[in-house]
Amino acid sequence: MTLTRRTWLLVPVLAALTACANAPAPSATGPVAANPDPTASPFTAKKPPRLVVFMVIDGLPIRQVLGYRDQLQPDGFKRFLDRGAWFANAYYGHGYTVTAAGHSIMLSGAYPQRSGIIGNEWRDPMTGTPQYNTADPRYQYIGNNTEPLAGTSPENYKVETVGDVLRTLQPAAKVIGISGKDRGAILPAGHKGTAYMYMGGTGQFASSTYYMDRHPAWVDAFNAAKPADQFFGKTWAPMLPEAAYARSVPDGQPWQANSGNGNRLPAVLGAGMDGPGPRFYGNILPSPFGDELTLAFARAAVEGERLGADEQTDLLSVSLSSHDYINHAFGPESRLSHDHFLHLDAYLQSWFQYLDAKVGRDNYVAVLTADHGFTDTPEWAKSQGRDAGRINPAQAVGFVNAGLAKQFGEGRWVVGLSGTGLIFDEAAIQAKGLKQDEVYAAAQALVQQVEGVQVAFTRAQLAGTDTATPYLEQMRRSWYPGIAAPLQVVPKPGWIFGSRLMGTTHGSPYEDDTHVPLLTWGPAWVGQGRIEQRVEIVDLAPTLSALLHIPAPRQAQGRLLPLPAR
Repeated sequence: MTLTRRTWLLVPVLAALTACANAPAPSATGPVAANPDPTASPFTAKKPPRLVVFMVIDGLPIRQVLGYRDQLQPDGFKRFLDRGAWFANAYYGHGYTVTAAGHSIMLSGAYPQRSGIIGNEWRDPMTGTPQYNTADPRYQYIGNNTEPLAGTSPENYKVETVGDVLRTLQPAAKVIGISGKDRGAILPAGHKGTAYMYMGGTGQFASSTYYMDRHPAWVDAFNAAKPADQFFGKTWAPMLPEAAYARSVPDGQPWQANSGNGNRLPAVLGAGMDGPGPRFYGNILPSPFGDELTLAFARAAVEGERLGADEQTDLLSVSLSSHDYINHAFGPESRLSHDHFLHLDAYLQSWFQYLDAKVGRDNYVAVLTADHGFTDTPEWAKSQGRDAGRINPAQAVGFVNAGLAKQFGEGRWVVGLSGTGLIFDEAAIQAKGLKQDEVYAAAQALVQQVEGVQVAFTRAQLAGTDTATPYLEQMRRSWYPGIAAPLQVVPKPGWIFGSRLMGTTHGSPYEDDTHVPLLTWGPAWVGQGRIEQRVEIVDLAPTLSALLHIPAPRQAQGRLLPLPAR
């Protein structure tokens, strides 16, 4: 998706979206892969699986998985929790926890400080020019409109992935990435895989000309059947009786977005429309049916590409996007989010049963994680007596500029936010003969006076070696020189950036946003049980590499996960 494309794709939740190849890397701040040599791993004696099924639930905090565990289907999430190996304390170690950054980490094992994927979008710190994480104007969507800054290739991704290593060593391996979002498909697929993403204007799934000139026949057949149209007029109804949702916040709260599909259940998709069209197709994603449609395409990929059909290992990444849109619009505390999670659980159960029959239970490994968690809606948190609120970006920038004007003279010294940082009028700083770091330090002192701001870090701090200052190391892992803003700002716990008084977001270094599921299942490869040891999502790439008997990606910063022995 692009900055422009998201505008029409997310019509139902705009009010809530307040934030929503190896290049030389900066100096490492984390450990290198503990076992880059696959012969030194616990998987040495085990034949690799025919298929790795990598699942991402966009915007799913671990607290939701465990909070609704008693309401789960027998073989959805419970396949992992009851019969797999899972980590109760799995975290992201970077500070700006957003979708692109999370998806860039999972299968590379590298933080944004190495990958260059610092966020979903940002601005060039020298020119202010908008940048998008997977934008590449050299390529176009196949059979669909391609808007400026559309996500079409992994060109900006400066590291390799597990799939890249696999296909380098075993060119016959197939690596497929599928998602409702371009970044959710492109980044896990890496440089040598193939990505397919949902087109909100047509209800189709499409790749880009980076990967191929035309779609294979199975993709054309899927799109020709117009599977998205089956959801027109379909009702999103609660999975359980009303009493089952007593632990979540009722529908229709004033801070919940009331557009598109509305903010109450039951909700009818396409209500008031004459028939399927761009607005309807965009409304599918912020509903359970976005996940249902994505998994239908994943089934078509398994069939069309014959994934897991022979002894050559394939990798299928499926990133389900709907939970993120729903949490943005209504909050993770809402009944709508609670109910969507239950729908998702039922979809996973059906998906795993399909894989058991098609690929064979003893032929694949399944892994499930999330790209980030979620912060509770500030208005809800305040009603519970917590410190929470919204930081108006324009007001914060105005305050900082007013203070800088007193020190350095009139001017728009700060030109705006980029990611979670402030960028400056570098030409004005140079024209006045000022030292950049002095201006940044002055802005740091000012922005830390803004209500809701916890701390800010300058370029000098981010480029340094201090590991004792709270949150600095996390923000350093999110900072790539020349791409990220020179002054990074961290909100207080419970506070978010945004001027609209609806919905919520993520993007902080706090537990709500960093503590995510990390669940594994594969009877022939991973053990069973709950592991309490703290791990990081960067540990996943070296572990999967060892399982596949290949070296870890070169820039990986993780260690092997402490999986139970088989």
